[in-house]
Amino acid sequence: MCRTSRIGGALFACALAFAAAMPVTGHAQGNPPAVPATFAFKSPNVDLPNGDRMFTGAGSDAINNNCLACHSAGMVLNQPPLSKAAWDAEVHKMIQVYKAPVNADDIPAIVAYLAANKGTK
Repeated sequence: MCRTSRIGGALFACALAFAAAMPVTGHAQGNPPAVPATFAFKSPNVDLPNGDRMFTGAGSDAINNNCLACHSAGMVLNQPPLSKAAWDAEVHKMIQVYKAPVNADDIPAIVAYLAANKGTK
């Protein structure tokens, strides 16, 4: 028998003996760990911002009826100012990429509102 086989066999025998000598824990026998008697769940209180804000002013009906289904008014109004062409591209991206259910007749009014209120100066 070659020396490599004897070393491999000896290592296997040592590993087997080591594994057999390992203590068996309660988890392996199906006994869950005991839960401390003093444990108590705590419910945090979270105050969220009011989400009923709507767009105001001329042309706001189109954006309120179409955009608030997915976006808050605050989120839209906190976007950086964009050109009218960029807002038009954003509105069309929402429709084509994200399948936003925007009424096609409202697209010009939405773009005009965004350009007037969040457009580049």
